[in-house]
Amino acid sequence: MDWGRAKNVLIYAFLLLNLVLGYQLWSDVREQRGVSLGFDSLSESTQRAMEEKNIQVLTSVPADTPALPKISYRYTRQASSKPIQLDVPADSKLIFAPGDLAAALKSEIPEIGQYSYDAFAAGGSGDGSFTLHPLFGSQWPLFNANLELFYTDQKITAYRGAPVEIQDAGGEAEVLPAQKALGTLIENYLPEGAVVKEIVLGFYGQTFDSETQVAAPVWRFTIENSASPTYSVYYVQGASGDVISP
Repeated sequence: MDWGRAKNVLIYAFLLLNLVLGYQLWSDVREQRGVSLGFDSLSESTQRAMEEKNIQVLTSVPADTPALPKISYRYTRQASSKPIQLDVPADSKLIFAPGDLAAALKSEIPEIGQYSYDAFAAGGSGDGSFTLHPLFGSQWPLFNANLELFYTDQKITAYRGAPVEIQDAGGEAEVLPAQKALGTLIENYLPEGAVVKEIVLGFYGQTFDSETQVAAPVWRFTIENSASPTYSVYYVQGASGDVISP
């Protein structure tokens, strides 16, 4: 065997492997940059306001600005005012595993697979419940509608909420970039010492006395208050940039 030749083949193979791994790493970094933006994406005036007001942003700033329509929604049946007990309680830790949660509860809540868990929304009963929102396009939550899951002794034992039918209401338009919406809040609305904990794109609309409601794309900003361990929510409309404060 020609060991010198074999050695050269191994060297070239390792070089090729390093090139492949390097390209994969570069692709992953570029993909991550497409998912979220850093603070340098904010304007100079916004960064200056952050320093002056001691505001922190402890979450990534989404980079995507999809084109979304307004939506209409209605409840397909009346929601019960009291929680409905589950025949078979489910492990409460499944709330963090959407696929397993849907599999465990679909026999009693068939639409559960089209809901997403909201980590910052307080349940209607305070402690002892999780809040979920229905999704439009299997991706964007409708913040107006809630499904509550009640738990006791680490078991989900009951739920409250009614199925929601969501439809595209037309008027599709590109959503305002998240960094611009965040800049508006920081410079004009957020108090000193505020901490931005979460930025989520979804839908929100004023509720009227009608069977069918309308909601528009919004950025929802969850803010931790410096004076107390509570959260405030601001909605910035995706089309106009108007702010709906708590």
